[in-house]
Amino acid sequence: MFQVNKPRSRLGSAVYIAELIYHNSVRAVRKTHGNAILAILMNMLQTVIFVLAFFFMFQILGMRGTAIRGDFMIYIMTGVFLYMTHSKTLGAVAGSEGPASPMMQHAPMNTAIAIASAMLSTLYIQLLSLLAIMFVYDVAFNPFVLQEIHDPIGCLAMILLSWFSGAAIGMVFLAVKPWFPTPVSIISTVYQRANMIASGKMFVANAMPGYMLVMFDWNPLFHSIDQSRGYAFVDYNPRNSNWEYALYLSLVLIMIGLMGEFFTRKHASASWSARR
Repeated sequence: MFQVNKPRSRLGSAVYIAELIYHNSVRAVRKTHGNAILAILMNMLQTVIFVLAFFFMFQILGMRGTAIRGDFMIYIMTGVFLYMTHSKTLGAVAGSEGPASPMMQHAPMNTAIAIASAMLSTLYIQLLSLLAIMFVYDVAFNPFVLQEIHDPIGCLAMILLSWFSGAAIGMVFLAVKPWFPTPVSIISTVYQRANMIASGKMFVANAMPGYMLVMFDWNPLFHSIDQSRGYAFVDYNPRNSNWEYALYLSLVLIMIGLMGEFFTRKHASASWSARR
């Protein structure tokens, strides 16, 4: 009431928004536990368990022979990490605070900061998990694992592309969610579960027949994973996927999501959920 708003420069406004995003990202990371270290470790543990589960599943089912020639753990991680990054980002963005959230009653807060915080907190956790697993694997099992990766920059770019595509699809779900909350929650869950298979992380695209390829090539995550294996392995040249499709589709979806979120923000009301 008695606060005096001083005009800021463009640089000052950018720093102020970045500070808000930082604090909200920290809040998103620490949601799972009051202790910051344990909150990060609990998030990382899920990724570690997922990697180990797929490693032992390939071993038990005898599917290791279908992998690309090279380090088997790199083959696993190029699939699991991109899948986890995509799915976690989608869930975080779709579940971020909407226009009717109590958090929006605080003056500096808005939906753009909530979305950016959800995206960045997920990316932080996934990259931290990747570095931790790669460090342990490099020290304890294969000291030359980093030298075996053909193009680390390309692999990192595909992780970022998976993160961006997950955020783009999550934006569409977030824009539609206030209008149809139950169907959107079901569709989001089904999409994330279907990606266990539809992402193609357990297959090599070059070895898939044409009638099976059409069931996977609609998925931007499928293209990101296959391209990441092309960057990771010197002997693998992906010819049935391209990263441009994933990038252009993500740009289209995030524009649709932004327009839908803008429209929803102008019409959404807290009374919509009062009867639920």
